[in-house]
Amino acid sequence: MILMSPPCQPFTRIGVQGDVTDPRTNSFLYILDILPRLQKLPKYIILENVKGFEVSSTRDLLIKTIENCGFQYQEFLLSPTSLGIPNSRLRYFLIAKLQSEPLPYQAPGQVLMEFPQIDSEHPQKHVDVENKIEGKKIEPNVCFDSSRQCSGKEAILFKLETAEEIDRKHQQDSDLSVQMLKDFLEDDTDMNQYFLPPKPLLRYALLLDIVKPTCRRSMCFTKGYGRYIEGTGSVLQTTEDVQVEDIYKSLSDLSQEEKITRLLMLKLRYFTPKEIANLLGFPPEFGFPENITVKQRYRLLGNSLNVHVVAKLIKLLYG
Repeated sequence: MILMSPPCQPFTRIGVQGDVTDPRTNSFLYILDILPRLQKLPKYIILENVKGFEVSSTRDLLIKTIENCGFQYQEFLLSPTSLGIPNSRLRYFLIAKLQSEPLPYQAPGQVLMEFPQIDSEHPQKHVDVENKIEGKKIEPNVCFDSSRQCSGKEAILFKLETAEEIDRKHQQDSDLSVQMLKDFLEDDTDMNQYFLPPKPLLRYALLLDIVKPTCRRSMCFTKGYGRYIEGTGSVLQTTEDVQVEDIYKSLSDLSQEEKITRLLMLKLRYFTPKEIANLLGFPPEFGFPENITVKQRYRLLGNSLNVHVVAKLIKLLYG
């Protein structure tokens, strides 16, 4: 089996999308070059990358190569939320098996958006990659808390959020098929070092994605979590009797000192590395060596995969 997770920078949606011209793609292109010339081909291949890889020229070359080698394959865009885990981490996956007959769940030309239900009467959600260019153009503009490009057509209610965005979050928190965050939190650790200091709290107040222990969602945690605020992951509100809407709606009329006082009422903190590891599916006994700093732990976790998603794909491939 070959398990691959090539550098994602050439394909990420917020980068320059250098694709095959990005030098960081060279190592993967080398593997695609030597794969057909191997004396013994691997029986299984699993590949992971960011959303955006599915519309790249590198992906096209990958598909051409494994087809010529005799692999049957299926592509996915999956997030841990499909397994009931309250964390958004949408990633591209490809699984391939060296055999002549198609996989039982194989959907040619389609990227499945959920795990297949074998012999299910319900069709799988999918993206048609044959029309991927058109699909890319009409892809809806998803506006996260950290985005400064929200459509001006929608009235912003508070914290740079529109009514549509707030409604989306409420729907996520009402999805009973997803666990609550409290099931993944630590309760025996000193949290003082994880509380947001007043200065960054004030500076980035409008960009924070704030969740409570009873929420059933959280943003994707990146390697910049704990160091940068914007778009790196959610922060946890630890006071239960304070409504975040009440804090933010009157914030603009206050002095800086008053703003800090009100924001501190939320008692916002970062998720601990252990809590993020829990959300990523690492086993309870997992831990870092003591000499690894908190910053280093966040960086390592930000570059990680969700264990449960990969495990299910392996089971699917071996089935």
